[in-house]
Amino acid sequence: MASVRTFTLPHYPDYPIHIALFKDVSNAEYLRSKLLEADSAFDYAFLDATTVSLFDHDHIISPTQLLSAAFLALHLHLTSRSKSRTPHSELVFRLHPNNNIGESYRKFGIADSTTSLIAVKLGLAPEITNESVAKHLGEHVKGESVPLGEEGQELGQWADEAKLRKIYKLEPAGGGKPKKGAVNGDGAALDPRKEMEAVILGLMTIKGS
Repeated sequence: MASVRTFTLPHYPDYPIHIALFKDVSNAEYLRSKLLEADSAFDYAFLDATTVSLFDHDHIISPTQLLSAAFLALHLHLTSRSKSRTPHSELVFRLHPNNNIGESYRKFGIADSTTSLIAVKLGLAPEITNESVAKHLGEHVKGESVPLGEEGQELGQWADEAKLRKIYKLEPAGGGKPKKGAVNGDGAALDPRKEMEAVILGLMTIKGS
């Protein structure tokens, strides 16, 4: 059995989000082939963990980027406004700042060479439970399951900040002048990674509007 953490979105409490993290994955090519075959048993959002992270200093603070994409995918599916084939492919699509679905998969989706993997399953039917997802992933993902804490802090362990900055067309770390915070007029420099988080979420929100 894989370790699976289930999150509930306030707006859609009846549709839980089941998330699992794996490291040292050795059969990414097989998992990707199942997606390409549109095998319904493998209807997940399989993500390369190097592209999913929002963090503060050296720690992820929450799975905000991922849950925001899940919310958009759910919302658009339930309102019949999805642009991709399934809600899980919509989730992958919603992570990317542009409207090219193929590019979204190339940047965020699983590749044959992926070794750190995030699997997301949207609870769109009663039979999709934490236990059913854990059992299925445990049987089919060849890798070490990494338990997630209450806030999902572990999701950023393999994130590649340089890759994320390139995807979202952000300045390299330290590449610009420090910006001053406007809160309370304290003039303190904004944490570049906190600023990065805000920009990424803003881009995802604009695309999803």
